[in-house]
Amino acid sequence: MKITSNRSKAYRIFSLIVLILLAVAFTFPLYWIVTGAFKTGQDIYAQTPHLWPTEWTMANFEKLFSRRSAPLFEIGALVGPTVPGVIRWLVNTVFMAVMAMLLTCITAAMAGYALAKKRFVGRTLLFSLIVCAMALPKQVILIPLLREMSALHLWDTLWAVIFPTVGWPFGVFLMKQFAEGIPGEILEAARVDGAGEVRTFATIVLPMVKPGIGALAIFTFINSWNDYFMQLVMLASNANFTISLGISTMQAETSVDLGLLMSGAALAAVPIIIVFLIFQKYFTQGITMGAVKG
Repeated sequence: MKITSNRSKAYRIFSLIVLILLAVAFTFPLYWIVTGAFKTGQDIYAQTPHLWPTEWTMANFEKLFSRRSAPLFEIGALVGPTVPGVIRWLVNTVFMAVMAMLLTCITAAMAGYALAKKRFVGRTLLFSLIVCAMALPKQVILIPLLREMSALHLWDTLWAVIFPTVGWPFGVFLMKQFAEGIPGEILEAARVDGAGEVRTFATIVLPMVKPGIGALAIFTFINSWNDYFMQLVMLASNANFTISLGISTMQAETSVDLGLLMSGAALAAVPIIIVFLIFQKYFTQGITMGAVKG
């Protein structure tokens, strides 16, 4: 018994050490970007890297906020106040990612519920096509997507980046796995009580698949935020740029400025961290629960 206890204790210590090393490895790039945003050019380009700024400076952020300017928003004839371009780009990116997250979570939850609990002709074939679509690179369907957005007069608008994300096959697959775990007796009891499909979905299905929605929300937000390739193809106007595109164009104007680049990356990381902190209580539960259902 004592030998088993010692082995268990040694295993826990070893696991803790491994987890700490992995945590340091994964968080170090973020640490390097955040501290680099406050470093002087001499520290950034030093031959011996400085893990901590020898002199804290806001020059990189001042440079970031001094380049270009644009209205905060444009809704028809309503034009907002003029702000630094990076603020407009950040607002564009937040709007794009939040709308993609909301629409994807809603549509994926409805589709996953229908595929899991409804019986209709072609259900198995449709789900098989969705699974196959998960392996389809976005570059393969880029030309049809571009033609479609142009035909709908949405090219060079944020909606051209949002709408292709809404029908995310992975989201449908994930939500179907969660919906499979909803007891059929509960749904049948709701029908007996006179609840319609909308009420059943809103009051019973959504609360039961909430962990999956939380995990999907994080995935969708990060996927939309970091989808530089789609943003590059669908957006052309400076006023519609996301923060990734905006920072890249600022870099193209001059030689590579690592301080400017890291200050922009640090600013862009803030919304992602906030979203993760909001949904983190659902994230682990959502991944573990959805992975074992099927």
